[in-house]
Amino acid sequence: MPRRIPIYTTQDETCQADSCQPVLEAARTGEIRLETLVHGHYPGRALPRNALPGLKTVGYWDAEQAQNWGLGWHQNEGIELTLLERGGLDFAVEGVERRLRPNDLTVTRPWQRHRLGSPHIEPGRLHWIILDLGVRRPHQTWRWPSWIMLSKPDLDELTLILRHNEQPVWHNATQVCECFVRIAQAIEADQDGSNVSWLTVLLNELLLHTLELFRSREVTLDESLSDTQRTVELFLADLRSDRGHLAEEWTVRRMAQACGLGVTRFTDYCRRLTNTTPIQHLNRMRLESAAQLLREEEALTNTQVAAQCGFSSAQYFATVFRRQFGRTPQQYGEEMEA
Repeated sequence: MPRRIPIYTTQDETCQADSCQPVLEAARTGEIRLETLVHGHYPGRALPRNALPGLKTVGYWDAEQAQNWGLGWHQNEGIELTLLERGGLDFAVEGVERRLRPNDLTVTRPWQRHRLGSPHIEPGRLHWIILDLGVRRPHQTWRWPSWIMLSKPDLDELTLILRHNEQPVWHNATQVCECFVRIAQAIEADQDGSNVSWLTVLLNELLLHTLELFRSREVTLDESLSDTQRTVELFLADLRSDRGHLAEEWTVRRMAQACGLGVTRFTDYCRRLTNTTPIQHLNRMRLESAAQLLREEEALTNTQVAAQCGFSSAQYFATVFRRQFGRTPQQYGEEMEA
């Protein structure tokens, strides 16, 4: 497996490792029917090189029986719309579990971690589209492909809602479902790009139906969801949630680059959010992670804990740990055992 890197630095590796392989294997063994048209690493039939740029994958799976696999926590390099046509499915986004019913639409942005199955996929038919709009962080400008034909006011409104509202599940998306079914038919009939024109029309219709769905509901907009502070918040949360990410050889410059910011601006936002410098906050998170590891794995040595949590040496780790907790790592571990 490739080394895990935060979503802001590398996307394709994360998506390929976390979400594509189980689907590909299930299709290969005949556990599901998989019909997709794709660009890049996603499983499915390749679209012509210049057809529908920005479209990463569009298609569906049809699982007639319960599966022994699921899609673990992952992120995508584009905005993803999924629609459950039939069956039931457990869905989680950013740690919140939800139960999908037929005609439920989900919307996830590139920075949102989500999961399908808990842990396995149930019988059902699921449609999706992943569209790369050139964004990896909340504060970046969205760039729609040139084949999107919505009027500027409509597209601006759709973008505004998608940027400033992160409601993940929309119920009773009947028209969106009907459009996905027609898209599926176009995919099934496609031969080496023969239905690209139909797909262009239908994908635009899909976005328009999605906009109409939003217009029919009470949508709460929050501008803070697309500001730079939100990007830094998500980056710090990403570090905290994954010990492998936390153990990377981070510098202030590299952290700032991961957020698409200059060092000074990143440091200012970090101080605003944590009341400490980036390195002080990084060390605090590493110490908290080390303390958790000592509670969970009492047999680990200082060297092992230091390596897993990103400290440069066991001696330095022991020194800063005692400074923070008032006891050595060994004493801390022994107290947890008592």
